[in-house]
Amino acid sequence: MKALSCLLLITLAGAACGQPVKTATPPTREMPSAVIDPYMRIADALASDSIEGVTSNAGQVATAASALGALAFKIDTAAAQLTAAGDLADARERFGALSEAIDAYMSNQHLTPPEGVRVAFCPMVMKPWVQHDGTLRNPYYGSQMLTCGSFRNN
Repeated sequence: MKALSCLLLITLAGAACGQPVKTATPPTREMPSAVIDPYMRIADALASDSIEGVTSNAGQVATAASALGALAFKIDTAAAQLTAAGDLADARERFGALSEAIDAYMSNQHLTPPEGVRVAFCPMVMKPWVQHDGTLRNPYYGSQMLTCGSFRNN
């Protein structure tokens, strides 16, 4: 008991004297790759001005999001809506809703992107997207403005 009292007194004294008190840092949690991997395949296709694979990858995102439970409902819904995209412009618009849902979920759940992945932001459509670190590949405009945007500082 005396040892515990001394530890408490030292901790309080350190805090009172302006000394930083060391606390355990919770481990960082990553957004599940089951959501991010197919999502990034969609982003890559759209950045290449293609919708090839968008429907199937959106279905994979929806399945993975439903496994995350009720808190990922917006991801599931947006991904399901993306499976019905009719053309490139429609896919890009629906991709924006999916990107916002993923970004909000990561923020609300205090999740980070997987290693080597970052959140970028397009100032033209005012929407985020997730991609591998490196050269920007804007999925909202593709070849028209491939490097438009910036990485968000997390």
